[in-house]
Amino acid sequence: MATRRTAATAAGRTARRAAAGALPGAGLLGLVLFSLGRPHPWQALGGGLVVACAATLVGGALGFLFGVPRVRAGAAGAAEPHGSYVPNTNLEQVSDWLTKVLLGVGLTQLGSIGERLDQLGSTLAPVLGGGADASPLAAALVLYFVLLGFLAGWLLTRLTLPRVLSDADRALDLFLAGQDRDRKGDRVGADDLRMRAMQHLGLVGTSTGKPDDLPGSMLPTDPAGGPEGLVAEVRSTARRSALTAAQVRDLFADGSEGRRVQALALMQGDPALGDLPSVLEAIEHPRSGFEQYHALLAARGLLSRLPAEETRRLREAVAGRLMAPDGIPYGSDRSWLAEKILSRLEPAVFLPQQQGGPTAGTSGAGAGQGTDAAAADTGEPRA
Repeated sequence: MATRRTAATAAGRTARRAAAGALPGAGLLGLVLFSLGRPHPWQALGGGLVVACAATLVGGALGFLFGVPRVRAGAAGAAEPHGSYVPNTNLEQVSDWLTKVLLGVGLTQLGSIGERLDQLGSTLAPVLGGGADASPLAAALVLYFVLLGFLAGWLLTRLTLPRVLSDADRALDLFLAGQDRDRKGDRVGADDLRMRAMQHLGLVGTSTGKPDDLPGSMLPTDPAGGPEGLVAEVRSTARRSALTAAQVRDLFADGSEGRRVQALALMQGDPALGDLPSVLEAIEHPRSGFEQYHALLAARGLLSRLPAEETRRLREAVAGRLMAPDGIPYGSDRSWLAEKILSRLEPAVFLPQQQGGPTAGTSGAGAGQGTDAAAADTGEPRA
C-alpha cells in the first residue's frame, strides 16, 4: 500500500513537471520553427529568445507584485513577542499601490490594447529579421511570455513567500527568546530555542522518531505545542517539582520512551536532578533521535556539575556517537549539540606516575581541566 502511494505521488509530481515544462516549451518551439524559415535563423532565434526572456521577467515581476502576501491583523503579536521587532510591511504597501495603479491604467487603455500590441510588434519585428510576418509573431511572443511569467511569478510568490517569511519571523522570535533565556541563566532552554530557530531556517536537520506515548506521560499536556512544547513545559516546572533525583532516575528506568524523555526534561530544567548514567544510556542507546537530542541537552546542563572522571565518560560517549557510522548524523540538531558539548570539554591529560610522588591525571590535571572547562561554560569563578 505504501509503495503504491509512493508511486502515485511520484507519477503526479512527474505529470506536474511535464505540464509546467510544456507551456514555455510550446512558445519556444514556435520561435524555433519561425527562425528556421528566416534568412538569418540564428539572428532571429537569438533576438526572439531575448524578447521572450524580457517578457517573462516583466510578467514574473507583475506576478510577484500581485502575489505578495499580507500580514494578518494581530499576527505580529501572536507569536512570542520578544523585543520591539514587528514585521516590515513596506513591500506589501508598495505591492498594493502598484497593483491598483496598473489595474487603473490598464482599464483606461483597454480599448486601445490592439493598437498598442500592433505598435509593439512593429517595433520588435527587426529583432526577428523583419518582414510582415515578424510583427504579429513578436506581439504574440511578448503577450504569451508575459502571461506565462505572470502565472509563474504569482504561483511561486503565493506558494513559497508566505512560508519563507513565516519561518524567518518565527526563527527571529526564537533567537530573541533564546537570548532572553540566556540572560536569565537558562542555558539549556536557550540552546533548545536556538536549535529550533535554526531548524525553521533549514540550517540543521530535525530529530525524528518522536514517541507516541509522550503526551500521556507528561502533565500538564499541551497538544498544540507538539512534543517540543511538552518537553519545554516539563523543563520549565522542574525546579518547582517535588521530585527527587532518585525518583527522576526511577522515572527514566521505567522503560517507556515517554517516561525517559520526561525524566530527561526534568534533568534539563534542574541539574540537581541529573543522573549521568541515565543521560549516557540515552546518548549511547537512544530509543529515537528525539530522545538522544534531549539527552544531549540534559548533558549540556550537567557540564558544570561533573567531576573529572564523569567528564571523561561523557566526552567518550558523545565523541563515540559522533564517529560511529550509525551514530549522530552530520548536520543534524544532535551533531550541533554534540560538537558544542565537546568544545566545552577539554581533553584530560594523563601523566605517568612518578616514583614517590602523587599520580598526575584524574586527581590532578584531569580534574583541574574538567573544573576549568565547567567554569568557563557557566561563568563561575574557578576554585
